[in-house]
Amino acid sequence: MRISFLRAWAVAVVVSLTLAGCRGDESYVVPEGPMPPNTILLSGMMRELSDTPGFTEALLGQLNGNKQGPALMSPELIDHLRKMILGKDWSGLDRFPGWTLKSINPTVKVAGRFFAKKADGTADTSAGSNEHAPLELGSITTDRLRAFLDLGAYTLEKAEAIDLNQPSTLPEFTTEGIVSELGAGVTRGDGANAELAPLHPESQRVADVLNRLSLNDLSDIAKVSAALNGQVASTPEELIDALQKTGHTVEVYDARYFANFGHFHYKGQEVMMPFWIDSQIQIPGERRSLLVPVSHAEYEWKIRGPKINADVSWYFGIDGKSEFRTMDTLDQAWVLGRHAHVYRGADAVEVTRLVGRIVVAFARQHLRRPDLPFGGYYPLGVCQDGVAAIEKKMTGKSTLFPNTADVALFDDPRDAEVNAMMAAIPKDRDGDLPDPERILGSLPADDYNAITIPGLAQDLTRVRSAWQDGSLERTPTWMRRMLLRLFGAAAMLLLAGLALWRRRRRESH
Repeated sequence: MRISFLRAWAVAVVVSLTLAGCRGDESYVVPEGPMPPNTILLSGMMRELSDTPGFTEALLGQLNGNKQGPALMSPELIDHLRKMILGKDWSGLDRFPGWTLKSINPTVKVAGRFFAKKADGTADTSAGSNEHAPLELGSITTDRLRAFLDLGAYTLEKAEAIDLNQPSTLPEFTTEGIVSELGAGVTRGDGANAELAPLHPESQRVADVLNRLSLNDLSDIAKVSAALNGQVASTPEELIDALQKTGHTVEVYDARYFANFGHFHYKGQEVMMPFWIDSQIQIPGERRSLLVPVSHAEYEWKIRGPKINADVSWYFGIDGKSEFRTMDTLDQAWVLGRHAHVYRGADAVEVTRLVGRIVVAFARQHLRRPDLPFGGYYPLGVCQDGVAAIEKKMTGKSTLFPNTADVALFDDPRDAEVNAMMAAIPKDRDGDLPDPERILGSLPADDYNAITIPGLAQDLTRVRSAWQDGSLERTPTWMRRMLLRLFGAAAMLLLAGLALWRRRRRESH
């Protein structure tokens, strides 16, 4: 009896472990439609091109080597994407990677250790050090910061008074360096936004000036000011205040979009390529998790007035830059866009002040840790972290997901305000279950019917209803599923063994 019981137990363990490895409802088929006009799924493009010699590797090379777009591609994610394409797993490709953030974290940490190797092959431990590297007189230079912050023609070595009363003389918008040809009818990069691109010369000048004014807080550099109709500004917030005092309207938007993972176009069509994360929220009535596309968050300044008309944004990007930027290109239609908050007047000035503080804090991070992998993207946060920190400061709430910053890195006492802001927001690095309010708050649409990603609107509608009526449930983790199945199998075997023991006892009597 003992041998039979042990054999049955071993079988149960194997079966339980096998079942535990199965994630979600394997019977679910990811919808491939309906699709919006002039749009094709990534799987649709790869169905046609995956057998074209060299194309798959060319596409992966773009994703692996280009710092364009908001999603992080570690070597393991690149390999996972390759396997899906070569295996023609089109359904999986349309929900790539579909992992929890806790599953993504180790791939980033491994990649970080790989990229943080010194030239001699030894580990570079400076990236994680909490000891302040002294910044000696004259050590902060334009060349040191150029890879992490765009200043245009301005430098850290030259003091100057910038005259904003004269029109910008910077070049017009061009797609050179933005749009590239991959062959087979595929391009990467987006064209001009018909409304914003004509404002590019002024927008670029304003972005450069705001970046340079932010750095006035660095020690031992030349100071710069900007003048407009008698108003003089030496900080970003002073410039926004000056604009409002000289008859300009300034609106600052807390904007959210679906992150465009690829920026690909195929035969003139927009390629839908989000980056999916498992929210660990159970879709009501089903055995699968809600997968959500990663969102992109940024602040946007719309400036209109008698002297200056410009549109600039700010976020921390995969390029490793926390900076004011232009926003001249045309977003693909499926990424949508929503203004979670709008700030005017004194609030617009305050948001700009906080952004300027983050710009200089990240500049100090880069000076101190120039070899952080991916330019600091992910260990210092992603685009959501800074926006979430400012949202928390301005409204008392944080409604963005995910936040990945390692707050242990934010310990420079000169950036005490930014350090406290980054520490105040929820963290997602360790796989804690995110609040549904943050998952849904990150979305670029209040009306889910506007979402054109196949199958997503229906899932979101069901989840939101369950959240509102209090019936929302979480999907169990892999370990929890395994333990539940093991305990269930043990209980069944215990009952069966007990019944067998009783029967044999009766027979023996």
